[in-house]
Parts: sequence; C-alpha cells; structure tokens
Amino acid sequence: MPPPQSEQSEWFARHLQPHEAMLRAWLSSQFRVAGELDDIVQESFLRVLRARETVAIESPKAFLFATARNLALGLVRRNQVHGSGVLAETGSQDVLDEGVDVANAVAHAQELQLLTQAIQSLPTRCRQIITLRKIYGLSQREVAAQLGISEHTVEAQGTIGLRKITEFFSRLERPGHRHE
Repeated sequence: MPPPQSEQSEWFARHLQPHEAMLRAWLSSQFRVAGELDDIVQESFLRVLRARETVAIESPKAFLFATARNLALGLVRRNQVHGSGVLAETGSQDVLDEGVDVANAVAHAQELQLLTQAIQSLPTRCRQIITLRKIYGLSQREVAAQLGISEHTVEAQGTIGLRKITEFFSRLERPGHRHE
C-alpha cells in the first residue's frame, strides 16, 4: 500500500528535492541531454517515489542518481539506434564545428564533475545553502526565507561550505594524490 500523500510529499522534500541541483549538474556533465534534462529529472523523481511504494529505499540519493543515470543511458541508446533526437544533432554539430576545443570541453566536464563531488561532500545544511546561493543564484535573504533560518546562519554556513569546497580541491592538488 502506498504511503499517504502528505508523507510522500514530506519524504520527497526531505530526501530527493535537496539533490535536484546536483543531479542536474551531474547529468549535464555526464550526458548530452540538455533538451531532455527536465524530463529525465522529473521521471527520476517519479520512479523513485513509485519504487518507494513497494520497497524500502535505504539511500534515496544513490537510488535517485542511479535511476537518472539509467534513464539518460536509455535515452542515449534510443537516440543512437534511431539516429535522431537532440543527442545525435548535438554530436554532429560538435564534429562539424571547428571552433570546438575537445580538450577544453573534456576539462570543463571533469571540473564540473569535481565541483559536483565537492558540493555533495558538504554537510546537508551547507550543501543546501551553497546550492541555493551559487547554483540557483538566490540572495542571502531568499535562502534564509526558503530554509526557515536566519540570514546570519546562511552567511556562516555558506562560508563554512566554501571553505570545505576549497579544502576538497586542495586535497586533490597535493603531491602523490591520485584522482580517478
């Protein structure tokens, strides 16, 4: 029996919605799904909520990202088989555009992936604040209102989050550290 709607909404708001920005950034860095991004994210949310009706989900974030990855891979496969769609068009434009620097595109994708990992490594409150401030561009006041906390807390937690992201990247730059 599915959980009551209010419980489902609360679970969604607590366990899935905070990861939306990271999911979008990760999908954009891993797949060429710009025109399909909203559909993949929404379908991922829906599938996780449906799965929750029948099984206990121990790690909602991991389940969400795995679901989105599978949906994106399915889209890539369908577009390769049919030879149509956004992915095929985007791929052919990149090949024909001599201005595209493949090395820079790869480096950008890797940087975006590392930034996503850095943000994901933050404590929940810092992650929420950094995501709302830096990715969605909300003001300190808007973030405070949305999260129901003081502007001072937004400022303090934002500072902590940025420091931790800096430390994350510093650890990557240490000699002898290998990043896979």
